[in-house]
Amino acid sequence: MRIRAAVAADLPLLQDIERAAGEPFRSLGMAAIADDHPPSLETLEAYRRAGRARVAVDAADRPVAYLLTDPVDGAAHIEQVSVHPDAARRGVGRALIEHLAVTAGEEGLTALTLTTFAEVPWNAPYYARLGFRPLDDSDPALTEGLRAIVRAEAAHGLAAWPRVCMRRDLTGTRQGLSGGSGSGGP
Repeated sequence: MRIRAAVAADLPLLQDIERAAGEPFRSLGMAAIADDHPPSLETLEAYRRAGRARVAVDAADRPVAYLLTDPVDGAAHIEQVSVHPDAARRGVGRALIEHLAVTAGEEGLTALTLTTFAEVPWNAPYYARLGFRPLDDSDPALTEGLRAIVRAEAAHGLAAWPRVCMRRDLTGTRQGLSGGSGSGGP
């Protein structure tokens, strides 16, 4: 598996990955998540142009997973990471996150952050195994930028299920490789 920057031809495939990755939510009674539309081609193109869209590709250079990131309050915020179910449980999501940790550390960012479902096994528990910690409302690491993301997600309907902000500090390491030696797939 190789990680590279997304190219324009990848973008429709990223939408397919997102649709397929949403299907397992159905089994948890979260059909609205499974039925949610993937990011638009315009949105994906904006991430690609900004250099904030990475893909994990198979031997044929076809994307099997992707990661979108935004800079938020000095951290690399993982806006989305999705792995096609056919590639799940092989460390693909973890490889994308570790790649981001290295590049974010090299860019001088202090942490990786994300918001996720607290009780979905391949969400918060998975990220905890990768070295992320939950942020409660009183945690100073829960920045105004993260609070704004939580409000936007709630407005989109995601607050219907328990959500959590999580952070993985990158400071104190040469290349941002702190925490998380756990295994498992998204």
